[in-house]
Amino acid sequence: MASNAFLLSLTTALLLLLLPLLSVSAMAKAKQTYIVHMKHQDKPSSYATHHDWYSSQLQSDSSLLYTYTDAYHGFAASLDSDQADSLRRSDSVLGVYEDTLYTLHTTRTPEFLGLDTTFDSHNTQVLDRASNDVIVGVLDTGVWPESKSFDDSGLPEIPAKWKGKCESGPDFNPTLCNKKLIGARSFSKGYRMASEKKLTEVVSPRDIDGHGTHTASTAAGSPVGNASLLGYAPGKARGMAIRTRLGVYKVCWSVGCFGSDILAGMDQAISDGVDVLSLSLGGGSAPYYRDTIAIGAFTAVEKGIFVSCSAGNSGPSRGSLANVAPWVMTVGAGTIDRDFPAYAVLGNKNRFTGVSLYSGKGMGDKPVGLVYNKGNGTSNMCLPGSLEPDFARGKVVVCDRGVNARVEKGAVVRDAGGVGMIIANTAASGEEMVADSHLLPAVAVGRKVGDLIREYVRSDSNPTAVLSFGGTVLNVKPSPVVAAFSSRGPNMVNPQILKPDVIGPGVNILAAWSEAVGPTGLVTDTRKTQFNIMSGTSMSCPHISGLAALLKAAHPQWSPSAIKSALMTTAYTQDNTNSPLRDAAGGGFSNPLAHGAGHVEPSKALDPGLVYDISTEDYITFLCSLDYTVAQVQTIVKRPNVTCSRKFSDPGQLNYPSFSVLFAKKRVVRYTRVLTNVGAAGSVYDVTVKAPTMVNVAVKPTKLVFKSVGEKQRYTVTFVAKRGAPKTPMSEFGSIVWSNAQHQVKSPVAFAWTQ
Repeated sequence: MASNAFLLSLTTALLLLLLPLLSVSAMAKAKQTYIVHMKHQDKPSSYATHHDWYSSQLQSDSSLLYTYTDAYHGFAASLDSDQADSLRRSDSVLGVYEDTLYTLHTTRTPEFLGLDTTFDSHNTQVLDRASNDVIVGVLDTGVWPESKSFDDSGLPEIPAKWKGKCESGPDFNPTLCNKKLIGARSFSKGYRMASEKKLTEVVSPRDIDGHGTHTASTAAGSPVGNASLLGYAPGKARGMAIRTRLGVYKVCWSVGCFGSDILAGMDQAISDGVDVLSLSLGGGSAPYYRDTIAIGAFTAVEKGIFVSCSAGNSGPSRGSLANVAPWVMTVGAGTIDRDFPAYAVLGNKNRFTGVSLYSGKGMGDKPVGLVYNKGNGTSNMCLPGSLEPDFARGKVVVCDRGVNARVEKGAVVRDAGGVGMIIANTAASGEEMVADSHLLPAVAVGRKVGDLIREYVRSDSNPTAVLSFGGTVLNVKPSPVVAAFSSRGPNMVNPQILKPDVIGPGVNILAAWSEAVGPTGLVTDTRKTQFNIMSGTSMSCPHISGLAALLKAAHPQWSPSAIKSALMTTAYTQDNTNSPLRDAAGGGFSNPLAHGAGHVEPSKALDPGLVYDISTEDYITFLCSLDYTVAQVQTIVKRPNVTCSRKFSDPGQLNYPSFSVLFAKKRVVRYTRVLTNVGAAGSVYDVTVKAPTMVNVAVKPTKLVFKSVGEKQRYTVTFVAKRGAPKTPMSEFGSIVWSNAQHQVKSPVAFAWTQ
C-alpha cells in the first residue's frame, strides 16, 4: 500500500511539473489568422488555380479563409504557430503575417462646400449623366438599405461594367438593393476566427452599428427632404455625388475590422468594378509592406481606382496619422458653419456657451446643485461605476472629457441619479466642442470654460447650475476650424511625404443611420432615428470620396493622382472671416501638419489648371528609394520582375502635390516636379514662393508656358537652410504657388530641422 501511495504521489508530482509544459504546448497549437504572401508566379502548372495551389500548402482546405487575387497575392488562413513557421520556410512564400485589427475612425455640408450652387451650375446635366456611371465602394459596417438616402428614383440602369452583387443573409434580402445601392457583401472570416467562432452577430451586409450607413450616404446618398436628428439640423440631407452608385462591403464588426476581412473586401471591390474606394478606418503607422490597406490600395490605384482614407482621430498628438501611403488620399477633419449651442448658467450668474444635441424635455429653469470630484481620478472622468448615487443624485455633474465615450459619461451620470451633465474639455481637446445626442440634459464646453466651471465648483460653498438648449444655428464664424481630434503629421512612415493631404467636413455631420441602434450607439438608447449627427475623420473621408466621384465623372481620363492633385492644389487655407485656418486644439493658427494642403473646394477642383500626375512606375521608384528589400517592394506592387534598378536619390523626389523638406545632415534639398496642363492651350504660369526667414528657396524656371493641353513642364526647387541650425527639432511652413489670372496651383511646404 505504501509503495502504491508513493507511486501515486510521484505520478501526481510529475503531472504537476509537466502541466506548465503541456499548457505551453497547447498554447502553441492554438490557431489564429495569418495573411500569407506568396510568389504568385511560382504556381506549378499542375494546379488549375491559385486557390488549389494555396490549399495544397495547408493541412486542410478548411484552414483556408480567403484567396486574394487583385489586392494581394496570397491567402488568409487559420494556422497554429508551427504551421506558420513551416510556411515561412517555403521558397514560394514571401512573408507570413499575423492578422491586424483596425478601428473605425468614428444636410448642410453640400451647401458649405458649394455643391448646391457654383459646382452644380457647371454643366449640371452633363455631370449628372456622367455621374450615373461612377461607382463608389464603401468598406465599413454595412448598410441599412431601407434608408431613403438609398432611393434610386430617376436613376438609369446599372452600369454594364458592374460585376458586383447583393448577397442574401438572414436579415438581408438581395431585393433590397436597387439602382442606387447596387452591391452589398460581407466579409467576416477573419473576425469569426478571432472570435473563436463565438459569433453573436448575423453574417450579412446589414448595418447594425450605423457607421457604414452614415459614411455611404455621405459619399453618395440621394437627396432626402425634411431630414433631421430629433429636430436638430433640419433640412435636406444629401451625399456629395447624388447620382453615383454605391457598392457596400461590410468588413467591420462589433470588435473592429480585421485586416484579412478588409483585404478580402478590397479584393472583391476591385474585381466588382468600383471607381472610388472609401475607407473610414485604420490602424497605427506601419511600413507599407505591412500595411494591409496600403497594399490593397496600391493595386486599386494602379487600376485607376481613387482611394480615400480617414487620417485617424488621434489628434492633436504629433505624428498620430494613419493611412499615409502616397497613393492614398489621407483626409483630416474640420468644422462646418453650423452649430448646436447649449448653455450652462451658474449660480454666480455666469452664462457659458457649449454645444449639445439633447432633445428631451430638459431640466426646467430651476438651478440645481453642481458637483465635480477631482479626488479619486475616475469619478471626474465619469467612468462606469465611478459615481456614488449620494454624490450625483439630483445634481448636474461636471465630467472631464476623455478615456470613455462622451455619451457613456451621460449614461453613467443618469444611472447614478444625476439630472444633468457638463462635459468639460481638458488640454488634450482644447477648445473643440463636439455635440452628442445625450440621454440626459448635457452640455459640452471647451477647456477654458471648463477650467472656469471647475474652479467655480471648487471655490463656491453652494455651486449650482441650470442647462438649456438653443437648437440649430447657421453661418457660424470662424469656420472651418481644424478638429482637435483630427490626427496630425508628420508622416512617421516616411517624413518626406507631407500628410494629411486635405481636410474636409468632419464635425457634427448629419447623414443616414441604421434603425437597429439608437443615435448614441448605447445599448440603453432605445430611440430610433433615420438620420444621425456624427463627428470624426470617418465623416470627412466619404466627403472626399464623393467629390472624387464627381471629378471622375467630369474628367474620366484623369488618373487617381490627378484627381488627388486637383483637390489638393485648389484647397483653401483661409476661413470665412478671411483669417488663416485655426486649430481647435489650442485656438491658434493651424499648419499643414494638421490641415495638409487645406480645406477642399470642389468648384475649383473641377478646373485646377495644372496637376501633379504620378504613374505606377513613379510609385515603384519611390518605394525602391525607401529602405525596403526587393521582396518587400514586391509585396506592395505584386510584380515579380521588380528589381529596384531605378531609385530616387530622396523619396521626396516623388511628383507629389506638396513638399516635406528635411534638414538633417544636409543644408540643401533639391526637388524636381512635373506639372501637366489640364487647362487651356497657351496657358502661362508664374511662381510665387513663401518661406520662413531661415530658408532660401529658388525655383527654376520661374515661368511655365504650356502650348497645348496635356503638355508637361518641369521645374526644380532648391531649398537652402541658412547656417546656424536650430538646436532643437522644429518645423516651419511655406508654399509654392503657380498662378495666372484663372488659376492658383498651390503646394504647401513643410520644413523640419531634425537632429
